[in-house]
Amino acid sequence: MQTPPLHTDVETPLTGDPLPPASLEPGSPRKIAWTRRRAAALRFWHAFRKDKLGMLGLTILVLFVAVAIFALFADETGTERINAEGPIGAPPSLDYPMGTDESGRSVLTLVIHGTPVSLLVGLSATVITMVIGTLVGIVAGYRGRATDVVLMRVTDWGLAIPWLVLAVVLASIFGTSLFVIVLVIGVTTWPSTARLVRAQALSVRERNYVERARALGASNWHIISRHILPNVMPIVMANAVLIVAIAILSESALSFLGLGDPTRVTWGQILEQASSGQAATAGWWWWLAFPGACISAVVLAFTLIGFALDEIINPKLRKR
Repeated sequence: MQTPPLHTDVETPLTGDPLPPASLEPGSPRKIAWTRRRAAALRFWHAFRKDKLGMLGLTILVLFVAVAIFALFADETGTERINAEGPIGAPPSLDYPMGTDESGRSVLTLVIHGTPVSLLVGLSATVITMVIGTLVGIVAGYRGRATDVVLMRVTDWGLAIPWLVLAVVLASIFGTSLFVIVLVIGVTTWPSTARLVRAQALSVRERNYVERARALGASNWHIISRHILPNVMPIVMANAVLIVAIAILSESALSFLGLGDPTRVTWGQILEQASSGQAATAGWWWWLAFPGACISAVVLAFTLIGFALDEIINPKLRKR
């Protein structure tokens, strides 16, 4: 997988359009760098806007983020069983658009208040995945030899073990708090990121400007921070969007198995409560369908955005 050459004298635009004249004006190195970054950001946005599926995913995600922000300021008393005032197991109606559960709580209220927690779990676990995967991939790709062999064997071991089994074991050992759930998901999803970063790091370290920097006596930290890391970040960001979807699914799966944080309302917890409340047997389909649809919609949104980013970053995909 290739990335745009960020360290050549003249950058190659993602869309094939020429650079704006302002980006070529003389000035201080910092000003030139910021001008190039702004121009690259504009080129990236123009390329992303042309991807209809990517824009659809972004629209869906913006809607859920708006719901999550609204939930942060909304009254949470409707999520407590003791304060439930609705009819038990009522189907969707004007008063309860998503029906009620076995306690009379509005499923819509539960879904709204579960949105920020589910998104937070997905984003937090993705940050852990990015940090571990990027660190392992860069060190393995840049150092090579024995370091590469050892780190890649550990990575392969992580890829071979079913993540859900490992996550269940870790969650059973360390508890079911939200912090533990985020940590468990993060440490079980980094191997794929490490593989991608290592492949890109292997390619970048052989380029002429890296060899030139090494010949001039640049330190390993300088080469990694100024040349390797900027070139692997586009791949890391594109992969991170897909990892968010996996993390949200993982949290839902762990919660459905009874390993989620019981003090927090999440989409996975709603599904677990619906399952234990015999919603399917009682015919209360709405208790399962609406939180399941929210999970599917968010995962679809991140997946569409991830594919769009991958197509923009990868020149081979752009030519198809």
